[in-house]
Amino acid sequence: MNLFSSMICDLSPGVHGLHEIFPPLSTFVMVGRTRQCKDKAKGPSAKVNIKSALVEDIIDLEELKEEMAAVVYALKDDFTRSLSIRTSPGALDHIIVVTCDGKFPLNELGQISMKSSHLLIVNMSNFPEAVTAATRALRECSMNLNPEVDGTIIKVAIPKVSREHRENLAKLAKQLSNKAKESLRSVRSNAVSQVKKSKEGHSEDILRLIEKQIQQMTDDVTAEIDKQLAVKTKELLG
Repeated sequence: MNLFSSMICDLSPGVHGLHEIFPPLSTFVMVGRTRQCKDKAKGPSAKVNIKSALVEDIIDLEELKEEMAAVVYALKDDFTRSLSIRTSPGALDHIIVVTCDGKFPLNELGQISMKSSHLLIVNMSNFPEAVTAATRALRECSMNLNPEVDGTIIKVAIPKVSREHRENLAKLAKQLSNKAKESLRSVRSNAVSQVKKSKEGHSEDILRLIEKQIQQMTDDVTAEIDKQLAVKTKELLG
């Protein structure tokens, strides 16, 4: 049995949520092989699911799926680190301090604690030489902070979250989501280029089918990015 004769129609509905961004790559599908398939393929739910093992000499679809999912994980991490409107010691963890010895997260150089609901304390006694650099990093971050230094203690008053600040954070969320989409397009472009390099020894129909699978995966992840942005925007703007 050749590769095409092993193809069937799969009209499983689309999936949602990060853990279901992609359907299992369990079937190799060709939409339109028979009249019945052609009729079914006209519906919006028609999906191409390619068994990874059947095309592993062309592209590793499982690895591609992981690369695309990683884009969403990175976006969610960016949202958590950069767009928090709640006061907690962890709100400063993402701030990177540039020292003469390299770049370090603030929480690796100082002990961060909460003095009150609007005041954080950064104890730099273990790395007193980094107080100036840490203060600069706090002042230059996107959180509109004005740290005060008292010896090896940095006092960080957390300003009340204004409507303007919420709107600025929402704009930043949009920028981060666009950046994620750029990363996704790069992953897709590299995958398509890899497929196109495999023209010799493979039919054009198979290669087109693989490209369609790649586009489907890209569309699913793009939809997930938009979903994450909508949730975060609603959270920020209230």
